[in-house]
Amino acid sequence: MRQLYRALENNRDLKLLLTANMISLTGEWILRTGLAYQIYLLTGSTLASAASVMASLLPQLLLGSIAGVFADRWDRRRTMAISHLVMIVALTPLLVVNDAGRVWLVYLVIVVQSSLAPFFISSEAALLPSLVKKEDQLVTINSLNAQVRDIARLVGAALGGTIGGLGGTAGLSITNMSILALAAGLLWRMQKRQAPAVSTRLDVVREWIEGLRSVRASRALRVFFLFTLVTGVGEAIMGTLIAPFVRDVLGGDSQAFGVIMAAQSVGGIVGGLVATAIGHRFSPRAMFGWGALVFGVLDLVLFLYPLAAKVLWPSPLLIALVGLPAAFLTAGAITVFQNATTNDNRGRIFGAMAALKGAAMLIGTIISGALGERVGIVPVIATQGAAYFLAGIVVLLGLRENHSRLAVHSPRVPAEL
Repeated sequence: MRQLYRALENNRDLKLLLTANMISLTGEWILRTGLAYQIYLLTGSTLASAASVMASLLPQLLLGSIAGVFADRWDRRRTMAISHLVMIVALTPLLVVNDAGRVWLVYLVIVVQSSLAPFFISSEAALLPSLVKKEDQLVTINSLNAQVRDIARLVGAALGGTIGGLGGTAGLSITNMSILALAAGLLWRMQKRQAPAVSTRLDVVREWIEGLRSVRASRALRVFFLFTLVTGVGEAIMGTLIAPFVRDVLGGDSQAFGVIMAAQSVGGIVGGLVATAIGHRFSPRAMFGWGALVFGVLDLVLFLYPLAAKVLWPSPLLIALVGLPAAFLTAGAITVFQNATTNDNRGRIFGAMAALKGAAMLIGTIISGALGERVGIVPVIATQGAAYFLAGIVVLLGLRENHSRLAVHSPRVPAEL
């Protein structure tokens, strides 16, 4: 942990950003989990629940690339804070949702939240590397940031159902308003003001195309985008079919499903601790490629072992073990991305990647819905493991060590802030 201490020492802005991330992501998971529960409670319709997923994916697909362009234009700290403040206002309709006739207001809130999210995540992804003082500390901070996300998911998902059950949509609204206000306040306290060095005239289409050209010119980015496309489809399939897998294939109940999901989050946290402690000893390419490959193998074991024995107990263990390669994969992948971009184009490239992932997840959701019953749950859900395994091979073959650190332009992480 000495590497982590050195990375955070005397770095107030970085600590504020990571803390704000944890707080806002916890609120996001509270809202996401709570609203999913409330929609089904008010309507009793799985179709209504599926519509909420579509409402969250489409804005990210449509706005991801555009938001990335603005993340390279605007002060990123201010963009993140203002997106939180706007969301506070957008949450107010939830205060009056108390029957199925007003569920459309919930969809409206989901659409607004999903429209603001690309501006936040593109700005955060572009800002974080510039706050790390030394390049060899980047893997450590990326590992820590991934762990922050896992903790936020575990805590937020647990609280979301409880808050929604006790206070309904109004309780979820008030809770998230408070959380977003706190996170915005922390972001506003950051001292760094960073205006990317781009021309004063805004041309969204031209700058978006320049970002795509940067991807085309970089082998690391081409591999990263291919990885995002393939695994995005797999993630959506797993997210759609994991509950039917537990219930219909393993014979588990809702309690078993909760245990498996909790094991996944705990495994991610433990994996994040390990990656934060020792990740700096490995190259980003190795963490990226081997992490994906091992992730895929463990996923295949998880989803295929019921063909030999339909017992429940291996599932929590296996899904927890997946957390270790997942942590290395996440830290290595984002570091490869950061090293292959510059401060001036990182936001738009990340936005394009987020839009691509949204499209891939939309495809995966459609595939799982169409084939889950016709082909069977196990063959379809196992494609996630196969996708990660093949993507890991692509990363290891497509990125030589020098390519994993090759940027489109020479500057990476500034030596001094």
